Amino acid sequence: MDASRPVLAHVIGCPAGIGPELSARILSDSDINAAARIIAIGDARVLAAGARAAGVTVSLPTIGDGDPIPASNGPVLIDMAHLDPATIRPGELQKPAGDAAMANFRKGLALAKAGLVDGVTFSPFNKASMRLSYPAYEDEVVFMNEFLDFKGTASEFNILPDLWNARVTSHVPISGVAALITAENVTRALRLTDQAMRAAGWSRPRIAVAGLNPHAGDGGNFGREDIDVLEPVVAAGQREGIACAGPFPSDTVFVRARKGEFDAVLTMYHDQGQIAMKLIGFDQGVTVLGGYPFPIATAAHGSAYDIAGKGIANPDAMRNAMGIATRMAAARRRAA
Repeated sequence: MDASRPVLAHVIGCPAGIGPELSARILSDSDINAAARIIAIGDARVLAAGARAAGVTVSLPTIGDGDPIPASNGPVLIDMAHLDPATIRPGELQKPAGDAAMANFRKGLALAKAGLVDGVTFSPFNKASMRLSYPAYEDEVVFMNEFLDFKGTASEFNILPDLWNARVTSHVPISGVAALITAENVTRALRLTDQAMRAAGWSRPRIAVAGLNPHAGDGGNFGREDIDVLEPVVAAGQREGIACAGPFPSDTVFVRARKGEFDAVLTMYHDQGQIAMKLIGFDQGVTVLGGYPFPIATAAHGSAYDIAGKGIANPDAMRNAMGIATRMAAARRRAA
C-alpha cells in the first residue's frame, strides 16, 4: 500500500436523494482516486443504481461489513447489503432510507475512530430522513460527538475555494441565538476557526467577525452584544496572535471578504452566513466538520429530492469536498 496517500472512508448518503449518483461520479473519477485511496460504504445495489443514473461505470472490489480491508492501493466497496433500491421511492422521506444512511455513517465513523482511515467524506444526507431512523438525530456534529464520545470543540465550516464561513451557533432557533452569543462561545468559535484553517493549509488566516445586530449594533442603538461581547473577544484574539478583526455589519462583511480583505467570516448564526455563501457559490460549496481528530467533509448542498435519480446533479461541490478532505488528511498523516 502507498503510505503517502491518505485513505478516506466515503459514505454513500441518502438513497432517496442524489447521494448515490454523486458517490458514483466520485468513485469513477480517476483524479480523486489518484489522490487518495477510497473505502466506499453502502449497499452495492444502491451504488449501482446511482451509477446508472449518473451514466458512469463503477467497478470496485467488494467486501462485506466486518471483513478486513484489503491491503492494496485501489478503492474498495464495503457492501452493507442492507437496502434494495427497488424498495425506495426517490424524492420521498422514508424510514428505510434513513436507516441505510445512518448505518453507512456509523460504519465510516467507526473506521476513522479505529484509525483504519485518515478521514471521512459523505454524499448528502437528509436530516429529516435520518430522524425517522434515529429520532435523537439533530445534526452531524451532535451525532458525531455522541458516537465518538468526543469532548472537545467541533463545528461546521462552509467553504468556497477562497472563502471560509464559520459560525458561533448552528442549528438553534433564532429566538435563542442572542443568549448564546457569550464571550466563551465566540472565543471558542474564533480559536477553532483559526486552528481548522491552519490544518487546511492557511498559514495565518484573516478572520472577519460579523456583528450580531443590524449595523453591528450601530453604537449601541440596536443592541449591546457587539460592543460588550464581540469587541472584547476580537481584541483578545488579536493578542493571542489570531488575525481577526471586527465586528463588522453582516450585510457588508461578505462583500469585503469577496474582494480579498479576509479569508473567513465568523458569523453568529446559521443563516447569517449560509445565505451569503450559497448565493456566492451554491454548486461549489463544501461543509467541513472541524475540530475532530480526523477531517470530515461533504458537499454544502442537500439531498435534492426534487432531482433525485435524474442524473443531473452537479458534482462540483462533492469533488471539492473530496479535495479538501484529501489535503487535510494528507497533512494529518504527515504530522503523525
